[in-house]
Amino acid sequence: MTQGNQPNSTDVPPPDAILMQMLFGALMQRSIGVVAKLGIADLLAEKPQTADELAAQTQTHAPSLYRVLRTLASAGVFAEIADQKFELTPIAALLRKGALNSIRDFAVMMDEDWIWQAWGALAYSVKTGGVAHEKVQGMSSFEFFQQNKEAGRVFNSAMTNFTRAVLPAVVEAYDFSGVGKLVDIAGGHGLLLAGILKANPQTQGVLFDLPFVIEGAGELLAKEGVSDRVELAPGDFFESIPAGADAYMMKHIIHDWDNEHSIKILQNVRSAMNENGKILIIEMVVPEGNEPSPAKALDLLMLVMEGGRERTRDEYQRLLEASGLRLSRIVPTKSPYSVIECERM
Repeated sequence: MTQGNQPNSTDVPPPDAILMQMLFGALMQRSIGVVAKLGIADLLAEKPQTADELAAQTQTHAPSLYRVLRTLASAGVFAEIADQKFELTPIAALLRKGALNSIRDFAVMMDEDWIWQAWGALAYSVKTGGVAHEKVQGMSSFEFFQQNKEAGRVFNSAMTNFTRAVLPAVVEAYDFSGVGKLVDIAGGHGLLLAGILKANPQTQGVLFDLPFVIEGAGELLAKEGVSDRVELAPGDFFESIPAGADAYMMKHIIHDWDNEHSIKILQNVRSAMNENGKILIIEMVVPEGNEPSPAKALDLLMLVMEGGRERTRDEYQRLLEASGLRLSRIVPTKSPYSVIECERM
């Protein structure tokens, strides 16, 4: 029971409180990025520490650091236990560099100025349909990352975070045992491909990406122990795709592009694949209606950064049909991602 006007602890917060919390969401995002860059989670993995102790190790202003940590602790990122001393929580542990399912590098990227500049021009994208990042920087994100090596490094590290998180779920959910040759299109340095090959020793791989990306793949493939089973194939998927494979895999590729460019990519893959080959699109699928999903927030990031989009099942089906492909099934995984399997019509 409640006393007077005091709300019960189980009551839903009033709409104004919910809206105010949302309006402060950007501050939480930036705060998480700051502590990720400082390595606070790694320091607290050793033992609980005070804000003064953490500030001494990170060369920061202790009272200000405390205020950031206190705010984050109120949302479950860290916990203040006594006398301005903090400890890790399960959420904060995900900000450790070497943690299982770490998203530290993604948090770092989400604190970069070029991300915030794009978010700042969201209204431009809403009004015009244009790409906010291109308006702010005067070039596409792909050109920007090639010209700004540190930004490119931060972006690639964030994408590796995504791959490490989704890899076990994809390997568990999708049966690759019948795939003799697998092409990873725009697969970066090959982390996802390496994980699949290790779980499927009968499969040979082809890593296909732009030449400057492929140049950096050798070290990772050797470390993963699969370099002798991977062919490195530099190229541009808007021009041609390595031919003759049983399956072609694309993770976080189709969502980068509008329908016109996506159809061009898919048609090129269709032309390259075996008669009974398959295309595996690894993306989030946007749920219909009001169901919450990280795909809906990621869709806004695609809006301002790339001009791409996340898609619903129906939108994927229409996109595939326009490319001469048939959606055969969508395989959910234990992550937010699904494997969208398609074949020739």
